[in-house]
Order: sequence, then structure tokens, then C-alpha cells
Amino acid sequence: MDRIETQIRATMKKARIGKNKKIVVALSGGKDSTATAHFLNKLGYKNLWGFHIDLGLGTYSARCLDAVKKLCVESDLKLKIYDVKKEMGSSMCYIRSAVQSRKAGAGLKNCAVCGVLKKWIMNREARKMRADFIATGHNADDEAQTVLLNIFKGSPELSFNSGIVSKNVFSKKFVPRIKPLFYVAENDVREFAKKQKLPVVFEKCPCGIDSYRISIRKFLNTVPEKSKLNILKNFEKILDKKKTTASRINTCEICGEPSRGKVCKRCGLMN
Repeated sequence: MDRIETQIRATMKKARIGKNKKIVVALSGGKDSTATAHFLNKLGYKNLWGFHIDLGLGTYSARCLDAVKKLCVESDLKLKIYDVKKEMGSSMCYIRSAVQSRKAGAGLKNCAVCGVLKKWIMNREARKMRADFIATGHNADDEAQTVLLNIFKGSPELSFNSGIVSKNVFSKKFVPRIKPLFYVAENDVREFAKKQKLPVVFEKCPCGIDSYRISIRKFLNTVPEKSKLNILKNFEKILDKKKTTASRINTCEICGEPSRGKVCKRCGLMN
């Protein structure tokens, strides 16, 4: 616990985020987002909120929601819940299937569709909450996976704006992301959550069965933790030497949310 707390403290100091900033933690009910909220609260961030997207995936989503509620009660955190069924008319399963049945979503993996929709929801709702930052539970393993994933797909530039805090993205409608667990190994988070008996759902999402990321994860699980951190540190060195310019952020012509093109990814799939 001391090692994780020390690392998170150093990460937040590096990010230069004041204790009075309003931070909305994206709580899934899993170990990483739960640990993120736990430590930010412990470190004295005074304006901390929880935000949970209820995907409507049967008993799995019910257990996740229960875990999130319990965490927020125990930690005295305010919680906002976005009910996908109520707000969008169907569970994420049905919405995802509908998207995949159309030309725009043909061939997309489950996680790809869900990820686009969740990011759109999270940014819009966090902005309504007047959040300064959205904190996610991405750990060192997740980030190393993303770097390799983008390289293997031939798009390493997709990682250029990543890091502890969103980089080079300037838009009044975009809420910057922060990743307090950026340098923390997944195994450390898992062991901490178990030892502290945090309210966590450890099982994976039942729909996440065909993601390309799963293959990358299996590969990285065969290498030492130090090697995963080296992937991140070496990629950061490359970024420090590379001159990056601010990403061009437009406003989606359909929904009015931030978008790199004329139409955002969500509307491209849904309309």
C-alpha cells in the first residue's frame, strides 16, 4: 500500500493537479477505478465525485453498481449514475448489436463499440458536472498494452496525446483525463484491493471476449513488470524529443460534442 500511495502521490505531483480541483472518477466497480478513488480520497483531494455508467448487463452490471455504491458510502463520495437503459432506451448489449449490424459498425469488436459510447457519455456528463478532470483507473499494464496495440496496428501516433494527463487537446467541451495509476502495476492493484477488502467486482465484462487487446494482454503477462514500465518510460522519452502540436478539435455537426472530424465517432456509429 505504501509503495502504491507513494507512486500515486508522485504522479499527481508531476501532473500539477491541485487538491481543490473537481475530479470525477470513472467508477466501473473494478479494482483499478476503485483503487483510484480510494487513493485520491486518502491523499486529500477535496472535490472528488464518483461517476458510474450502468450498462444494463444483467447481474454483472447489478454487482458492479452495488460495489460502486458501497465504495462511495464508505468513502463519503458523491455519486452520479448514468443508466444506459433509461437514457438511451436499451442496454449496452442491444445498442452494441444494433451498431454492429449496420454498415458503419460492421466488423467492430464489442469493446470498440462500447468504448466509443462510454467515452462520449463520460465527457458530456463530466462537463455538465463542471469537472476539471476525469480520473480513470488505467494502470501501467493497460498503458503498455495501448502503446503496443497502436504500434501493431500501424498507428503509434494515437498514443502521442496519452500520458498521465491528456496532452495537446484544447477544447472548452473536452474534459482532460488523468491517470493516477499510470506507473502502478496491475498485480499490485489487485493485491491491494484484496488485502484491503475493497468493494470490487473482479470478474471481467461478459461481453469483452473478442478484443484484440486481450491478445496483447496475454503477451505482456509473459514479460517482467520492469519491462512493461520500460515500454512506457521509453515511449515518454520519444515523446519528449518529438515536437507535438495541439490536436485539432472540432464540434460534431450532429451532437455538438468534441470531435476530430466533422462527425464524432459516436454519431458516426449511431446515425
